[in-house]
Amino acid sequence: MFWLEAHLLTVLITLPTVKRYILRACYLLESMSGDGGRRVAIRLQNLTKYYGKTLAVDHLSFEIYENEIFGFLGPNGAGKTTTLLMLTTVIRPTEGTATVMGYDVRRDADMVRRLIDIAFQEPKLYWVNTPWEILIWHAKVWGYGGREAKRVVRDVMERLGIWESRHKKAFELSGGQRKKVEVAKVLITKPRIAIFDEPTAQIDVAGKHYIWSTIRELRDEGSTIILATNDLYEADVLSERVGIIHRGRLVALGTPEELKDRVPSGDVIEMRVEGELDGQLLSRIRAEAEASKVKYSDGRLKVYLNRGEEFLPRLITMLTSSGIKIHSATVREPSLDDVFFYYTGLSIREAERRGR
Repeated sequence: MFWLEAHLLTVLITLPTVKRYILRACYLLESMSGDGGRRVAIRLQNLTKYYGKTLAVDHLSFEIYENEIFGFLGPNGAGKTTTLLMLTTVIRPTEGTATVMGYDVRRDADMVRRLIDIAFQEPKLYWVNTPWEILIWHAKVWGYGGREAKRVVRDVMERLGIWESRHKKAFELSGGQRKKVEVAKVLITKPRIAIFDEPTAQIDVAGKHYIWSTIRELRDEGSTIILATNDLYEADVLSERVGIIHRGRLVALGTPEELKDRVPSGDVIEMRVEGELDGQLLSRIRAEAEASKVKYSDGRLKVYLNRGEEFLPRLITMLTSSGIKIHSATVREPSLDDVFFYYTGLSIREAERRGR
């Protein structure tokens, strides 16, 4: 009898459905071991994507915690959108995998889709439909009843400033209005995992601040947020942690403050100058400033050093005596752009230009 029970148990465990339940239970136990006891919402394990011979996403492995705003920072073409499309099960990984609340994006795609919603970088709107029709349909797909769908859609559209354009055809909307309709989809559904891919591109300043505040509200109501952006300020002010991606690889991960602290030397002198700074002059600046790095490009000079205020007068004298005209000079702490430069040797805008 004992042999028969053991045999039946072995057969059950080999069934795919039972396997998934066991893996899900393991996730619930393992996910408690995150940072400071925070549960892991998303875990990437060697997530990789090739397009032919082109490596778009290069073996990403990191975790995103529940109820955090995770900034995914990188230039256009770095692999952000491809990574998000794998997490949302739109495309399959070439190698590796990821889990969303314990569900594998390869095996449990249907369950993942119930937990996750995304506002795409390029709005996905059927051009002859109106914003009202698009958002009502989206709300009903996510389970809202007719009256409740109308109430929620109107509330979000009014707050985004697109209510007056509700009956226009999608092709009649401006780029910023189309982007707001795309963002509105996620604000309406309030999913467990909310992904925003460049959410404020083409958006006016007032609209940006509203979207930022609603993303924070969404987090406070229980959603985990992934904010994919190439906007350094946006990543800095919104994100609890930032993952920097370049050429498909994760090059840095931490809070904005931790990442800035990793940049050697505590200050950055930044100047806008007119004239040619040759290699000999740049080497002299680096030596006399005891700088960790000196960067000169497109009339802008950056010197990474300690005690920037003390060295600035000497630097002004060195440049003016060499016939360099100085238009502006500031001393500041490192920014996320400096972090990106420290890890890649490029500014984020230079990386975008090279990518194009």
